[in-house]
Amino acid sequence: MALEPDELAAASGNLGETLRELRRGAGLSGERLARRCSMSQSKISKIETGRLIPTLVDLDRLLTALEVSPEQAGPVLAKVRAANTEWQGKRELWRKGLETRQHELCFLETSATEAGYFLPTMVTGLLATPAYIRASLTHSPGDVSATVAKKIARQEVLREGPCSFTFLLTEQAVRWAILPPEGMAEQAARLVEVSRLERVRLGVIPLGAVLPRGPRNTFTVYDDRLATVEIFTGRLAFREPLDVGTYRELFAMYEEHALFGDQARERIRSWFEV
Repeated sequence: MALEPDELAAASGNLGETLRELRRGAGLSGERLARRCSMSQSKISKIETGRLIPTLVDLDRLLTALEVSPEQAGPVLAKVRAANTEWQGKRELWRKGLETRQHELCFLETSATEAGYFLPTMVTGLLATPAYIRASLTHSPGDVSATVAKKIARQEVLREGPCSFTFLLTEQAVRWAILPPEGMAEQAARLVEVSRLERVRLGVIPLGAVLPRGPRNTFTVYDDRLATVEIFTGRLAFREPLDVGTYRELFAMYEEHALFGDQARERIRSWFEV
C-alpha cells in the first residue's frame, strides 16, 4: 500500500529521527555507521533528515549495523506502513547500477549467520564460473565487466566470514544450458568444488522427486530477519516475521527432499559426466 504525500513526508521524518537517535545511542558518528553498513555518509544524512526514505534492504543494513534488537526494530519498521514489504523493479535496479546491487548483497551475506538460497531455475552468482556469470548477464544493458568482477569477488564470502550457506538447486537449475556443453561441464565442476567448502551445504533436488509444493520462484532467506524473492521484472523483499517465516518453512521443506554430500556430487557428475 502506498502512502499519501503528507503521510510519506511525516513517516520519512519520524523514521529519520528514530534512526538518528539509535545511532547516537550506539555512540556512532555518521561516518562510522557508514563504514559499518557500506553506505555513503551523505545517504545516511539524507535518511536521518527525512530527505530520503530508505529501501527495506537499506533499512536492514542500518538496523543490523546498529545491532538493533527485534524488540527495538518493531517500532522503527512501524514508522513507515510499507516498510515490511518492498518492490524493486528491474529497471530501477539497472538505473542504480548493477554494481550497487552487488554491494547490497555483499552486506547481507557478511552480516548474516545463516543464509539459504532456493534456486529452481539457474545457478546463483556465488556458485558460478566467470563464463556462466557473464552469460547470465547478456540481457543487462551496457558493459557488465565490472559487475562480473564484483560477483567473482563476492564468492570469497563462502570461505571467509561468519555466515554459513545452504544452497538448494533443482536439477533444472543445474542443467539449464546458458553455455555450450564444455562451459556447462566447467560449471558443474565448480558446483562439486564449492560443495566441499566447510561452511557450504549444497543440495540438489532431482527431477522425479515428489514435492508437495511446486518451485515457483528463486528466493533467499537471511537468518530470520529478511527474505528476498526474484521474478522476471524485479525483486520483492520481506521483513514481516510471518512472511519471512513462510519462506523459511518452504526452504526447510525443499531441504528435506534434496541430496547432499557425496550423493549430490555423484548426481551432478552423472548429469555432465565430470
